[in-house]
Amino acid sequence: MTATTLYEQIQQFYDASSLLWEQVWGEHMHHGYYGPNGTYQRERRQAQIALIEELLAWAEVEPPQNILDVGCGIGGSTLHLAEKYNAQATGITLSPVQATRARERAEMMNLDARVQFEVANALEMPFADDSFDLVWSLESGEHMPDKEKFIRECYRVLKPGGKLIIATWCHRPTDSVAGELTRAEKRHLEEIYQVYCLPYVLSLPEYEAIARDCGIKNLRSADWSEAVAPFWNIVIDSALNPEAILGLLRSGWKTIAAALSLNLMSRGYDTGLVRFGLLCGTKASN
Repeated sequence: MTATTLYEQIQQFYDASSLLWEQVWGEHMHHGYYGPNGTYQRERRQAQIALIEELLAWAEVEPPQNILDVGCGIGGSTLHLAEKYNAQATGITLSPVQATRARERAEMMNLDARVQFEVANALEMPFADDSFDLVWSLESGEHMPDKEKFIRECYRVLKPGGKLIIATWCHRPTDSVAGELTRAEKRHLEEIYQVYCLPYVLSLPEYEAIARDCGIKNLRSADWSEAVAPFWNIVIDSALNPEAILGLLRSGWKTIAAALSLNLMSRGYDTGLVRFGLLCGTKASN
């Protein structure tokens, strides 16, 4: 698959599914946080907000003035961060439908004067070097066809002394006793890739190696798979209500296929194949 074809598939997938997601599940298009061991009982949206707050605390973020949200969806994280820090914020997405809806939501929240949304490619961002003091990517890295270029672009637009936070889908490490991925594991991942328009995912140690090569300082990583794994079963349960089923039927086959395949992610977490990896670090000051 060419990068262009992948970008078109991602755009079409989110153009078709984003408004349904918002209607049924809200504005935050990412995992929730259910405590370090995944045992907290939380309403799904509250769990999603908790994930944002826990990430900020884990990364020890100082209040930023200018934020970039890479893969912003319909602006859930972008607007939350802009409001929390009284900051300027920019979100980018490949989906014109998402960007339009995010602008509408910014206006509804009276944040449109300092929050903007653009249709842009994360591997070729239309921003100058050293533009943002917080670059935030919450579950968009898995869509990138070139992970190294993705991290280098995030680093390029980060201001010296600024903070980079990446949370992304990973597969299990292959440098441990478990060894290389098995044929069955590779097949499982291929099914996930096909459903969710992903080129491939990496292990967290592979992401760490790329980040070090890119020059990121004070690099830290963590695996929060247990903390977020309950999310998928909660989404599966909520997808069975009549409103969600009707919305799926209106959204087209690709969205229906994704909903029917939610168990791929749930099973991936259960077996330890799918992981939720975090990276944070800073750009050296001049």
